[in-house]
Amino acid sequence: MKTRSFITPLGFAAMAVAGLFACQAPAPADRTAENEKVVYGPYDTTYELPDVSGTIYYVAPDGDASAEGTTLETPTTIEAAISRVVTNDAIVMRGGTYRTGGLTFNQGITIQPYQDEKPVLNGTFVADNWQQDSDGVWVTDWERFFPGEPQSWWNKERNIESTPMHRFNNDCVFVNGDYLQSVGSKDELEEGTFFVDYDAKKIYLGTDPSGQLVEITAFNNAIIRTPEDVHGKTTDKRGPVIKGLEVTQYADISVLIDGLFPEEISPEEAHGNDAVGTVFENCSFTKALRVAVFAHGDSMVMRNCKIEDTNTEGLYIVASDDVLLERNIFAHNNIENWRGYFPAAVKIFNQSHRVVCRENLVTNQPNSNGIWYDVGNVDGVFVNNRVENVGQVDQAALGDKVWVGRSGFFFEISVGVIVAGNEFVNNNQGILILNAAGSEMYNNTFINSRASFGRTARGDGADHFGWHVTSGPGVEERENHVFVNNLLIDTVGMETPMLYVWQPAEMCERLSESTLKAVDNNVYVKMNKEESPLLALWSPAQNEECQARISDPADLNALYETFETNSKFYNGFDGALFSGDAQIVPGFEGHQVASDIPENIKKVAGWSNAQINFIGAR
Repeated sequence: MKTRSFITPLGFAAMAVAGLFACQAPAPADRTAENEKVVYGPYDTTYELPDVSGTIYYVAPDGDASAEGTTLETPTTIEAAISRVVTNDAIVMRGGTYRTGGLTFNQGITIQPYQDEKPVLNGTFVADNWQQDSDGVWVTDWERFFPGEPQSWWNKERNIESTPMHRFNNDCVFVNGDYLQSVGSKDELEEGTFFVDYDAKKIYLGTDPSGQLVEITAFNNAIIRTPEDVHGKTTDKRGPVIKGLEVTQYADISVLIDGLFPEEISPEEAHGNDAVGTVFENCSFTKALRVAVFAHGDSMVMRNCKIEDTNTEGLYIVASDDVLLERNIFAHNNIENWRGYFPAAVKIFNQSHRVVCRENLVTNQPNSNGIWYDVGNVDGVFVNNRVENVGQVDQAALGDKVWVGRSGFFFEISVGVIVAGNEFVNNNQGILILNAAGSEMYNNTFINSRASFGRTARGDGADHFGWHVTSGPGVEERENHVFVNNLLIDTVGMETPMLYVWQPAEMCERLSESTLKAVDNNVYVKMNKEESPLLALWSPAQNEECQARISDPADLNALYETFETNSKFYNGFDGALFSGDAQIVPGFEGHQVASDIPENIKKVAGWSNAQINFIGAR
């Protein structure tokens, strides 16, 4: 039986064997294959020397830049090694902290630790010369600054009160590894904050630095894999293999795998070719003031990595095909709580094809979306993931739109995705399918997490984001979704519907047929009995609001005779739903309504044909 473990303490709530209660989350569940232990995030290991056909360079924090670095006894610096490497070379890093950045190369190389040592790329310098000014405020002189500004589409009038302009600067101060929040003047300083005076080249602290490690950003980027000529070499179009590194405290993008950013609708073979086959394995990317990893390039793999404490995005994938994200931890994006932006722990953007997200943990995202396939994506796969604590469970959905709050899984203006075997626990929205086509949703478990589908007239023409909105299905093509064998559980008395299918009332005549083609064999559970339960809000409907209130699966079946024919609703449930490992107990009678799972779903989810039909995630 597959089990799962976590390398970092993530504060999961307890689970009562007798059933769910309050807002508590179940422990991680067994998933698919027999006798396989799933480990999220980095793990301890000892590395053999890389098996490469080229040269192995050894580097150390105190290495000698003039040394060749080809023996363990005479390491060079990381900067020197980066300038020398060619295709099929490797850099083996001794343990310790490398305060450096801008490590730029264009060759397919390997970077990894020596044996079990822990190399850290750190984008700060230590600040240890603090004085108190005449007002008693701690201050130091500084030379490296990273002023920034919002994107042109950011609505200043609407968002300036909650997101002041200084938040768009990329300078940051860390005290004992914890990041401080910026303020706009010296007068606003308080404990846990800092102020940057760019004119005077000074940084002020609201925290007493005495006896503490204070670090200030000194580099924008750690690693840049460029498609341009560099160090006298032309790109080989191969991505790097990076294993076992910790990369932390950079001002902008910690790791950039650069490449073509399409500026028009284009065939998939036209992009993703600048750095093919990048691998990130067993790495930690944390405390990036913008993005931890920004990647272009087909056939990228990120496995057993942790991305945490980032701002706009944790991982940003652009115009890349055949990407695999597996067994990673994505935690706490939008650390400065920017408003008017569109943050996501993972954003898959701009005509990416066949991106697979499998067995990842998305957690602790109160101010961010989880994993977002954003415009022009094709044939995604999202299976066997756990998504928890995204947005606020008690944030109400508004009747005139569907995108209020944050979504654990977001599929927008794109075509084709399989969503199966996932657990969505205590999220504002578990899933949001918006202006998209052809999603297939089988056997997911939603606990205090809404499932939402929406469509609008957006895409009839270009908008403030230009042509991107036209890179997905047309307005009349946003249909053919499937929602089958799902388990939706409410333990907290949700004020929002468990299932929300929405379109604006003014489109009721234009889009008179359902955006879903199949809705059946689902089980809805209200732990506490309600007099007027709200299972779903449904559009289109033949009334002024173009919306029907659904209190029982039979209500939806009355509107669409093929929908929810075999679904079941428990209004008040005091039996056992989950075993101690969060699997749905085999004896749960809701399993009896499950339908056969299509072969294509079984294949991508890793479910064997020997398994009997079941409801919810496995």
